[in-house]
Amino acid sequence: MECPHKHNLPSDGTPLKPSPTLDHWRESSEITSLTYSDGHDGWIALRQEISQEILLDTRFSQLPHRFPGLAPVLPPEGFIDDADELAIRSADLLALDGDQHRKCRRTVTSKFSFKAVNSYTEIVSALVSKQLAHLRSQPQPVDLTEHYSEPISIANHAFVLGIPDSMVSEFERTFVGTASREDRITFVRDIYKYRKGNPAEDLISHLIASELTQAEVEGLIYVFFTSGRDSVAYMISTSMVALLQHPDQLAYLQKNLPLSQEAIEELMRYCAMFVTLFPRTALEEMEIAGQKIEIGQSVSVSPVAVNRDSRIWDDPDTLKLDREIKAHLSFGHGIHGCVGQQLARLVIQESLSQLLGAVNSIQLVSAEQLEPMEFAHPVATYKVGKVFLTWKN
Repeated sequence: MECPHKHNLPSDGTPLKPSPTLDHWRESSEITSLTYSDGHDGWIALRQEISQEILLDTRFSQLPHRFPGLAPVLPPEGFIDDADELAIRSADLLALDGDQHRKCRRTVTSKFSFKAVNSYTEIVSALVSKQLAHLRSQPQPVDLTEHYSEPISIANHAFVLGIPDSMVSEFERTFVGTASREDRITFVRDIYKYRKGNPAEDLISHLIASELTQAEVEGLIYVFFTSGRDSVAYMISTSMVALLQHPDQLAYLQKNLPLSQEAIEELMRYCAMFVTLFPRTALEEMEIAGQKIEIGQSVSVSPVAVNRDSRIWDDPDTLKLDREIKAHLSFGHGIHGCVGQQLARLVIQESLSQLLGAVNSIQLVSAEQLEPMEFAHPVATYKVGKVFLTWKN
């Protein structure tokens, strides 16, 4: 069946109130047409089962990286030299298929396993405690994102990856702020050299000691420097906004700290950041949910739409922290799912538990994310924005 209509991705939603258009599309069909910013007519999957099938289907490729219409378009960025190009083409986990993807991912998974993440608990707790002390010292109202969520995400990212304290500020300048590609690649190479001469128990040291080539290691360093950290900051701030808009759930949490796994998974579901994941592109002609997918057509999956499906969750637009745990798509699914998701859960759980246990009568003054904003990335993710709070110590 040919694509009957052309649809742009709606941009009128917010993290806690996704666009009603997504609900309409999901109730009408498992997948619907979607126009991408390059004019390509593809598809978007909106229900859980079909989305999981697409994310597992080896008939799709991670490339090309087409992005939905209305998402911001970033200017093309060239490689600074041949070594830069080789590194990215060898190890960009978001753009690899098949054996090369499995090789690179297999090398990093041990550092993000349940066992490994459990071993990080004490240091993660200390990093959160340090930032909480800073937050409480600030004049109120205070921006939770600037003074708590972002610094916690940066500190934990640096710890697990292996960025030494003396280089964290440079990491923040080049990979959290705005910097040229040349500055970013130079920093990646500096870190590689430092860890090669000063190995420790971190991810970068582990990669250098593996059988990967230098190009593959540098490519993976770049990928991890640009991935995951922003979603942790987003989830800490957005979870607090959600809780402050649901005082009954906030009160429930404050009486049941630390946060349970049920509470964490519900916050992940309800506050999903990804309106769409990186698209998959058909390597062969196929049929999905009664629709003909042509070779070269891209299909996006929408975690936000899937996570609000009443077929899976009763009253999905309501935050219920004691829900039975079910499989949401906030971290993706399958072999391209977020490799650092267990670490993200730990950092978010510790950050929210410590904050809620330390302050009383917390109030939301304002939050930019309560109104629609431009997407944070061409793949279509919500922005965290400023979140101003007051409380009684």
